[in-house]
Amino acid sequence: MNQEPQRAWRATSRLPSARDVLRILLACAGMRFEKWQALGNDYVIVERHGLPFALTPARIRRLCDRHAGIGADGILQLEAPDEPGYVARLRIFNADGSEAELSGNGAREAILYLRARGWTDSDHFSIQTVAGEIRPSITSPTTCTVNMGRAKTRSDAFPGGGADGTGAVAGFRFQHVHVGNPQCAIRVADEATLDALDLPAIGPAIERAELFPQRTNVSWWCELAPGVIRARIYERGVGETRSSGTGATGAAVAHALRGGDSPVTVRLDGGELIVDVDEALHVDLSGWAVAVYAGELAPGLLDELAVL
Repeated sequence: MNQEPQRAWRATSRLPSARDVLRILLACAGMRFEKWQALGNDYVIVERHGLPFALTPARIRRLCDRHAGIGADGILQLEAPDEPGYVARLRIFNADGSEAELSGNGAREAILYLRARGWTDSDHFSIQTVAGEIRPSITSPTTCTVNMGRAKTRSDAFPGGGADGTGAVAGFRFQHVHVGNPQCAIRVADEATLDALDLPAIGPAIERAELFPQRTNVSWWCELAPGVIRARIYERGVGETRSSGTGATGAAVAHALRGGDSPVTVRLDGGELIVDVDEALHVDLSGWAVAVYAGELAPGLLDELAVL
C-alpha cells in the first residue's frame, strides 16, 4: 500500500484554530439589523439573540462609522426582559461606544420597531431601560407618545448644583435637567444668536466639564412664540445632532421652569417634537420614527468585528 498520500495528508492537515471556528460560526450566523431614524437622529437596531458576539465599545464604534460601518448615531439593542410586565429590555449605545441611559428618539424607534416586528400587538406597554421603565402609547404606525417620567433639577450628574439646578459653565448660564440622562439646557437671547453658535467648537468643553462627572448632553434654545422654542443639540458621546428627544425634553423643561407655556413645540434641525411638561415636571414626549432599511453584515466585516 502506498503510504505517500497519507504522509502528505498528515503533513498538511491540522485541527482548525479557535479563530477558524469563530469565522465559520460567524459565516453561518450572520448579523441582521435595521436602520431607523427619527428627525435625522439615526440608530441601528439589533436583537440580542441574533448577535454572533457581544457589542463591545470597539465594535460599536466600527458599526457606527459612516465610512467603514453601517453609520449611525448609535445602536439600540433589544432583548427579552429580565422582569415580568415588560415587552423588552432596551440598551442604548452612543457612537463612541459608551452606553446611554435613555434616548427619546431612540426609544421611539425601538418602540415602533417592537410593534412592527411582532414583539407585541398592544398600543400600550412597558420597556426596561438603564434609566428605568418607559411606557409608550402608539398613536399610528409611525408615531407614539412616551411617558418619560418625572424630570429632576437635582441629580448625581450635577453634584454641585443647588435645588433649582442652575449654574454656569464656559461663559453660559444653564439649567440642569435629568430626564433619565443628564441635560445642560442653555437659553440664548434669540434665533440669530442660536444660529451663530459653533457647537462642535464649544460643545466638547461643556460635555466634559468637571461640573458633570458623568458628562452631559447640551442644548441651546430660544423662545420663538408662546409654547414654541427652537433648540440645537450637542449630544454626549455623539456630537452635534439634528435632533435629540431627551435634549428637546431638557430644553422644554427649562422653558417651563421659566414660566413658559406647555405643551412645548420644540423645533430642531431635523423637525419638531411635542413635549408636555406638567407642574410636577412629569414629561410626555411625542414624535415620529421610521425604518430606513434592513440589512445583513458582509462576512468580511463580521471577521473584522470578531477580532476587535
